[in-house]
Amino acid sequence: MYDYLIIGAGVIGLAIAKALKEKQPDATICILEKEADTGYHSSGRNSGVLHAGFYYTASSLKARFTRDGNRALTQYCEQNNLKINKCQKVVVAKDANELETLHELYQRGIQNGVEVELIDEKTLNKKFKNIKTYKEALYSPTTATVDPKEILTHLKNELLQNGVEIKFHTAYDPSFRDQAKKIINCAGLYADKIARQFGFSQKYKILPFKGIYLKYTKNDPFIDTNIYPVPNLKNPFLGVHCTITVHNEIKIGPTAIPAFWRENYKGLEGFRLEEFLDILSTEARLMFTNSFGFRDLAFEEVKKYNKNYFISLAASMVEELDESGFNEWSKPGIRAQLLNTETDELLQDFVVEGDDKSVHILNAVSPAFTSSFPFAQWAVDTWITPPQSQSAG
Repeated sequence: MYDYLIIGAGVIGLAIAKALKEKQPDATICILEKEADTGYHSSGRNSGVLHAGFYYTASSLKARFTRDGNRALTQYCEQNNLKINKCQKVVVAKDANELETLHELYQRGIQNGVEVELIDEKTLNKKFKNIKTYKEALYSPTTATVDPKEILTHLKNELLQNGVEIKFHTAYDPSFRDQAKKIINCAGLYADKIARQFGFSQKYKILPFKGIYLKYTKNDPFIDTNIYPVPNLKNPFLGVHCTITVHNEIKIGPTAIPAFWRENYKGLEGFRLEEFLDILSTEARLMFTNSFGFRDLAFEEVKKYNKNYFISLAASMVEELDESGFNEWSKPGIRAQLLNTETDELLQDFVVEGDDKSVHILNAVSPAFTSSFPFAQWAVDTWITPPQSQSAG
């Protein structure tokens, strides 16, 4: 019997195993992963951006974990000779209303202990090329980009060397319940389904959203830093932005298109009828009620399938852009976004439930990759190995 059985070898599952091994070196740990390797889903299909932590309210777990995670993963990459591109970032505004939100982001950054700076157009144009903003921009010097799969592979190998067992091609089923003293559910897109087998996630459901980037393939980089629009703070999506990858490639995106099943990457790949009917009925209800602006969001996101419209969103943030350079779509990713089915609201912060037998990471939503190390430490200390038995949350 294992001390801990972790479901899912994404970044959260691996980071929790790492934190557990550091706290309890003699603990026996097994990770189950239904795929052939790490990074087949959200952890390996994300933007690779190490966010700084200024988007989130100071009272949120996201604010603390993103700030600390940026530092921790930057250090991890540097110590282990993993690729990191310290390309920084600016958030630009279109008008006076967005300028007001830009100032709100600045205040959040200051409250969160994040290095941020408001710079005027003149300073922006001196510092970076080809960027357009209304009066001011928010400058984030600690934003960087990494290679998620390289980090996942390094973490996996580190865990294997430290005695953690990883079973690939092994999906969780109820027969595993008696094989460990405590089960830790880090199943991402399937976390809610597994949690319900243990009596948790009674008022939550995963709602999948598809994210796609469009790559710039010409050899004349038109920007030299990440450029983001001012987001709608009422939903967890950051809008179409320009990202410089760890390999100095440029891509624009992502979309946040409502998906119809959990692995709805392309065509009928990963199709499950029961999932499709369940998610479709939920999305139909949200369309009818327009809860959290879902109907407006869905219509706006579907428009992004029009390549010219998609490019125009990125073009609005720069002075010049060669549209003909965008001709390669990236591999789609699915965001596992948690919905409160009682209030029909999207949960914007981390959500964990559990007891002394099992712990369920229900909403490790973006920027979960950036936040993974400090989040894992908090989950281990607060939920997995608490001083006293943690009651259901």
